[in-house]
Amino acid sequence: MIHELRKYEATPGRLEDLNRRFREVTLPIWARLGIRPVAFWTSLIGPSNNALFYLLAWDSLAEREQLWGQFLTDAEWIRRKAETERNGVLVARAENLVLQLTDYSPALRPR
Repeated sequence: MIHELRKYEATPGRLEDLNRRFREVTLPIWARLGIRPVAFWTSLIGPSNNALFYLLAWDSLAEREQLWGQFLTDAEWIRRKAETERNGVLVARAENLVLQLTDYSPALRPR
């Protein structure tokens, strides 16, 4: 299993709109496509309080490529994204890392 950590810097004043889009639009589409979000965060302390961080779980890079490609070309996503950006884009900048757990990671230990 691999994880993808994504950071979206929202357009100034649009973080709540971005959160709403995830809640109401993105998550249902991901559920339909089989994309597995792990968690979402905003920052209490740090260089920006206008960022959204989230973690996705993938079985492999091949799965990521296949499902992310399906998402980006999904007709409902394209239509709904355009609707949510009538007043301008919600994400000013995006970053992502694809991460692999180390063999000593606490996440691998049974509880």
